Amino acid sequence: MTSASGALARLDAVRTTLEGVSLPLPLEGALEGRAAAAAAVRQIDDYIRPRLTDLDAPLLAVVGGSTGAGKSTIVNALVGSPVTRAGVIRPTTRQPILVHAPSDAGWFATDRILPGLARVRGRLAEPGETAETAGETPDASRIGELVLLPHERVPASLAILDAPDIDSIADENRALAAQLLAAADLWLFVTTASRYADAVPWRLLDDAASRSITVGVVLNRVPPGAEADVREDLGRMLESRGLSGARVFTLTEQALTAEGMLPQAAVAEVREWLEAISGDHAERSRIAAATLAGAVTDLAHRVDRIATARAAQLAWVDEAEAAVRLEYSSADAGIDAATQDGALLRGEVLSRWQDFVGTSDVFRTVESWFSRTRDSVTAWFRGVPAPVTEVETTIEHGLHAVIVDQAARAAAGAWRELQRSAAGRELVAGHPSLSAPSAGFERAASAMIREWQGAVLQLVSDNVGSKRTRARVLSLGLNAVTVALMVVVFASTGGLTGGELVIAGGSAVVGQKLLETIFGEDAVRRLAKSARDDLGHRVDDLLAAEARRFEDLLAAVRRGSTPDGLRTAAADLVAAVEEERA
Repeated sequence: MTSASGALARLDAVRTTLEGVSLPLPLEGALEGRAAAAAAVRQIDDYIRPRLTDLDAPLLAVVGGSTGAGKSTIVNALVGSPVTRAGVIRPTTRQPILVHAPSDAGWFATDRILPGLARVRGRLAEPGETAETAGETPDASRIGELVLLPHERVPASLAILDAPDIDSIADENRALAAQLLAAADLWLFVTTASRYADAVPWRLLDDAASRSITVGVVLNRVPPGAEADVREDLGRMLESRGLSGARVFTLTEQALTAEGMLPQAAVAEVREWLEAISGDHAERSRIAAATLAGAVTDLAHRVDRIATARAAQLAWVDEAEAAVRLEYSSADAGIDAATQDGALLRGEVLSRWQDFVGTSDVFRTVESWFSRTRDSVTAWFRGVPAPVTEVETTIEHGLHAVIVDQAARAAAGAWRELQRSAAGRELVAGHPSLSAPSAGFERAASAMIREWQGAVLQLVSDNVGSKRTRARVLSLGLNAVTVALMVVVFASTGGLTGGELVIAGGSAVVGQKLLETIFGEDAVRRLAKSARDDLGHRVDDLLAAEARRFEDLLAAVRRGSTPDGLRTAAADLVAAVEEERA
């Protein structure tokens, strides 16, 4: 595998999709998914990319374990110096310490691996030197630094990194320990005879098994005489968890030297194992390739879980959008019904229209009236006691009230639907105005109605064809004919009863017959349909703008990587790595 490998491009694609994943809603798997995505990006930067770029780079053996397991003591014994004791190196060992062969310094001085950790050069303390006498005190806030310590006892091509405790009481220490273990080519896992069955270490060992990482387990502080039994039990546990190939090293309880060191003979077997790996190029390559492939495969599994969490977010958004659409569709249907069932001709509108067309005596002679000449019809309209503008204004007010009422119902209903779930409540938090129509909605509705009325006026004007038709329209007045058409549009009598039905229905008949006298029956039907359709489109647009307030919030959740995009990018990476290993 080289830096020119196509696998690197596919790795970058995975990283991009992970950085673009959005899991903002408090749904099942979201919290874990966000953490997994961040951890996956870190592992790509810390380990997968550097190892994919150069398979022959020195191996990184990370020493991990629980609090009090003896990790630092074992590292000191492997190196032959108390390199990880507080105050022994500058700066102090509150930071993770990477001990490497002097010849490998160039591999670790840059940000090739673990780029998020600042590099600090350490040194061995002089005899009798402590943190205080060296002018420096431990500082836990410097956990973001990686101490680099060259040491001639470390074999070339294999560095040893002493990680923080995996069960540290400090959150940042636990997170750093997990990050360092994820950046390892192999693990040296330290536990004790009394704690090897604890849950925390096994969670990490399960992770090692899923990544196919080479693991050496140091079973420390085993009571003399109990080595065989403890080792056998640990071996069974390792085998049951898919780690039958892990090397197990047993260290019995023994006294430390005056310097707090284990005798080097105690860790001789561990050191020989590490030296054998470092000295065998083929074995190093095998371990690096196997760990890399395991990390990539495990990355794909994690991406799949992240994609599942992402799919849950999008599914919730689909349902929320459907609920919002239903509320505004219901409002649209309510407005449509009100403009068809005669409801807009109730009350004041009905009264104004009745004044406009004449007295109730008209309805007793409607049939005979329409058999008379155009002059009789014209004379009848000239005697109206109410100006046509009053009818038009009253229609505008009635239609406006219906639209505002339905929009308010839709906003309240959509708000109520989103409030039913924790995800919806979090999404609309800070947006209380969504529970009602927008601040400018009433003005927008008024403007829309006036524009529609103007369009109806233009529609009538545009359909005045012959001189005879034009003369009839001019004799009655363009506004009067336009209002008559509006009444016909709203005059389906399904919602009226009793006297209202008689009056409104009769009034509509008068208006329709008048229009038919001017334009002809087919033309009137076409004009009414055109006017109604135009109003419907304008109402649709008005409500769509209101619904968009909710849709914009939901669209923010949609932005980002898709589940298919995540899975495809990961699958392509796995295929590329497998192809290069073949």
